[in-house]
This record gives sequence, structure tokens and C-alpha cells, in this order.
Amino acid sequence: MKSRDDVDKKYKWNTEDIYKDWNEWQKDVEEMKNLMKEIPQYENKIENSREDFVKLIKLEEKLSRILEKVYLYPYMLKDLDSTNQLVSEKLQEIEFLYAQFSVATSWISPKILEIPKETVEEWIDRDDEIKEHKFNLMELYRLRTHVLDKDKEKLLSHFSQYMGSVNDIYDELSTSDIVWNEIELSTGEKVQVTNGMYSKILDGNKNQEDRRKAFEALYGAYNVNKNTYSAIYKGILQRDVSTTRAKNYNSSLEKALEPNNIPVKVYENLIKSAKENSEPLKRYVEFRKKQLKLDSYHYYDNQVKLVDYTKEFSYEEAKDIVLKSVKPLGEDYFKNLEKAIGEGWLDVYETPNKRSGAYSLNIYDVHPYMLLNYNGTMDSVFTLAHELGHTLHSMYSTEYQPYATNDYTIFVAEVASTFNERLLLDYMLKNTDDSKEKIALIEEAIGNIMGTYYLQALFANYEYEAHKLVEEGNPITPDVLSEIMTKLFAEYFGDSLVMDELQKIIWARIPHFFNSPYYVYQYATSFAASSRLYEKVIDEKYSKEEREEARIKYLELLKSGGNNYPIEQLKLAGVNLLEAENFEAVAHEMTRLIDLLEEELKKNNL
Repeated sequence: MKSRDDVDKKYKWNTEDIYKDWNEWQKDVEEMKNLMKEIPQYENKIENSREDFVKLIKLEEKLSRILEKVYLYPYMLKDLDSTNQLVSEKLQEIEFLYAQFSVATSWISPKILEIPKETVEEWIDRDDEIKEHKFNLMELYRLRTHVLDKDKEKLLSHFSQYMGSVNDIYDELSTSDIVWNEIELSTGEKVQVTNGMYSKILDGNKNQEDRRKAFEALYGAYNVNKNTYSAIYKGILQRDVSTTRAKNYNSSLEKALEPNNIPVKVYENLIKSAKENSEPLKRYVEFRKKQLKLDSYHYYDNQVKLVDYTKEFSYEEAKDIVLKSVKPLGEDYFKNLEKAIGEGWLDVYETPNKRSGAYSLNIYDVHPYMLLNYNGTMDSVFTLAHELGHTLHSMYSTEYQPYATNDYTIFVAEVASTFNERLLLDYMLKNTDDSKEKIALIEEAIGNIMGTYYLQALFANYEYEAHKLVEEGNPITPDVLSEIMTKLFAEYFGDSLVMDELQKIIWARIPHFFNSPYYVYQYATSFAASSRLYEKVIDEKYSKEEREEARIKYLELLKSGGNNYPIEQLKLAGVNLLEAENFEAVAHEMTRLIDLLEEELKKNNL
């Protein structure tokens, strides 16, 4: 691992595109503080004055755009070095300012709702001053039954930091205070089993006993605190249900879906279809068990590769491969991606105290930034393609949408990223003569379906059942939560997978359950939508004209940002997730890939 000073400038973020230094940042912070002082003067004016209404809407947007920059600047710098105390102080300063902003603006929505909807529509349509805000303003009226009066909304806003403290407790217990266990591998090497080491052992260690030890060490670190994790999760469930009732929703699921106007039927279609079409999942586990010559197959056997494939790709090679893979989307997409992989937008390599994983974030008034921890593996190449999918989505959204509607929902976000991954898979399969590489690529694709679709659907099913327990007044204990997982794994995997006792505690180590309830289902819905769209754009069973029309519609989806409900955006692109057949298509694709894998292995006597 290199120090940041030893990494070439072209592989690091250019944060000077946001602010040249802290002095420039501070000027925006001070401007934001001054602008916030102007907000109260409009409280008793906007219902009777279009002029003041327009001024307030513009002021709120201006504040939001400044807040985006002043918050993300220290946030990103902290991700590059978590030990930087100055950055930590600046981030805390802006988090406090954000809380003040929430309180200062809490009266706006209730106040707008005091104005007749027809009046606001007339004000918007009179000229173009705030026409771009129409979709969001009309959303207020659609959701008006869930907006409390201004005093109640203000009271709730005061509790926002407190309501988030339960998440902080989970993060501290799982990061700062967790005690990792040490094991001795069959090689005699002693290792501490952190999350990173666990993945490394499961990916590459052919010795099942070593994988079992790593599994028991990692899950044991969570299991020792299972009562605390259960208490934290109970608090999160109770918070969600309390907010559900305070905001006049029928269920916590409805509360999670209604802001984006996603029908509950979509969620139900997902978990029903994934469960009913899980035969390819069971078949693949049985196939792997036979191929790996195992007497019994466990959860910790899911990641080990069927063939030894250790090829490394330099970052420059990875960029070239990903760039070539997106050519089917046209010249404009190709040029945009070429720009995105230029200097300053990507922070490529792992460095001391840098945040793990990868992400893409967008600053509307600057450009997108991507964080990577590139290590040369095939997985890293796919991660690059994935994050560039998000980045291209942001680039198109910023170019074609005003600030008010540029921010696309999570529900459609993963469509662009997984579409890019599929382009990469097909490109690499067509351009290699290495049988081991082909097998590794097919395994990668099947693994994505398992992890992004089936497991996320299973986890979505778990969240649904856990929230229902609290809604119905039932107790939450570690055993109760583990029992839900036991039942669901049996329904999805059948008898093909041995359910180890410690695996039941998996709910304790999924951070999304604690930090972002009802989030994970969107990975699965996006994956299903992406698979269907990809088929329409690429598959030669469609005519050239049909594929070209589908390509244009897909790019229109990327350009639409958040200007419509995500379900409607996907319909316009060619996928209706209210139809179960769009989820069933994922199972068909997994079956095709398993057939391809079996054929490739037989061909090479493996």
C-alpha cells in the first residue's frame, strides 16, 4: 500500500474543483449562515404573494446547492484520510449547520400546503421562473396527508439528530469496538479475521476447513454481542413504526415506498417471484457442491472460485477494457465515459486510512467523483465499470435536468451501474481465448445474480417480516430475528445449503438493515430492470431498428434524472416492474449462464 504522497496526481481526486482551500470553503459556509437568516421573513408572506413564494423557492435552492458543496468537501476528504482531525472538525461543523438548516426550513412544506394547489399551479405556470420545481411542489400535495402542521414538523426536526443516534451506536459497535478473532490456517499462518480478511479467505482458499474457521471467527465476533445488536435493531424498528404512525402511513413499508410513488405490489412481486423462481439458485449450489467435491455445502462455500484464475489487470488496462465495452451505447456515451476516466474525477488506489469499498457521488455545480480501491483483480475491473455507470448517469442527469430534478432515485440508480457491468461481461467473453478467464467471467456474472438479486430479495423479505413483528406488537429478540433468517434461507436455497447455527446471526452484520431500512430491495429491482433493458438493447432476437429504439430510450432514462416517478421512468424506457415477468427474466438469465458454465467446464475437462 502506497502513501498518498507516492501516488501519481493523475490517480487522485482533484478536490480543488470544489474549493481551492479551506478559506474558500469558509466563505460559502458564512454565506449559507447569512442566507439562512433570510428564511424566517417569508413565513407569513408566501400564502398571499406569488413574488415572495418565488423568492423563497429560489432561496431554498440556492441554500441547497451551497450545502451540497460545503458538506461533500470535508466528507470526501475524510474518506481519503479518516485520521485527519481538521477534516473531522469541519465535517462536524457542517453537520451541525445541516441540522440548523433542517429546523429553519421545517415550516416550509406545511406552509405551502396552506395554499390551494390550484393557486400554486397557476403561480408556477405564469412564467418560467420556477417551472422546473413543479414536479417536486406537486409532490407535496400528493403526500399532504403525511405532512404535519408546522409546529409538529418543527418538533420532529429537533429530534432528527437523536433519532439517528441508534445508527451511530451500531456503527461504533461494528467498527470501533468490535473485537476480531484470530485463527490458524492449514498453512500454519495466523490471521485476524476482519471483514476484508474474511472475503479474501472465502474467495481464494480451497480448503473448506479454513473457510469454516474464518466463518466461525467472523460471525462469532458478531454473535458475542447478539443481544446488543438485537436491542439496537429493535430500536430502529420501533423508530420506523413510530414515524409511520406519526406521519399517517398504513405500514412502514408504505412509508418507505410512498415518497417515490412506488406501489407496494412492486415489492411484493419481487419477493414472491424471487422465492418462486429460486430453482436456478438451488441448481447452482448443487452444481458447485459437486464441482468442488464437497460432502456438504455451506454459506461460506459460495465465494470460492471453481478454477484458479489470478490474472491481474493494470488500472490503465482496466480503463481501456471498460471504455471499449460501452461502444454499443453510442459515440456520445463513449466520449462522456472517456471524459469521466480522465484526471481528477477518480481516486484510484488504496492508501492508509482511506475508506474501503467504492462509490460515485455527484456535485451538481462541479462534476461527479468516484472513489475506488483498485487492486488489479477482475472484480476491481467490474467495480470500475459499475461506478462509471453511476457517473455517466449523473453526467447525463446534470446536463439535461435543472437542479430541482437532477437527483435520480436509488430505485433507478443501480440500473446504470449493472448495465455497464453486463456490457463489460459480454465484451470480455467475446475477446478472450483463455478458458479459465471465460469460466471466471461466467462465475462473476452468476455471482452477481446471486448477490445482487436473490440475496437482496431474501434480505428485503427479512426486513418486511421484521417490521411486521413490531407493527403487530410482537417481541424482538436475537432468536426471533435468527428464526426469520432460518426460514427464508430454507425457502430460497432449499436443502442444497446447510444452515449453520452462526449463519442465523447474519442479520447483525448487514449494515443496510440498521442504517438504511428498506433499501436493499432496490438492488434487486434495479438488477431486474437492467437485465430486461439490456436484452432489448443488445439481444439480436430484436431487429436492428428495435434495438436502436431501445438504446435511445435507455439514454433518455439516464437523462431524466428525477423528473418523474421511478416506476414511470422505467416504463418509458421499456420495463414495467408491476409485471412479474420482468423479475422472472433474471432466473432465465441465470439458467442460461449455468448451462454456459457447465459447457465450458466440460470442454476443458475441468
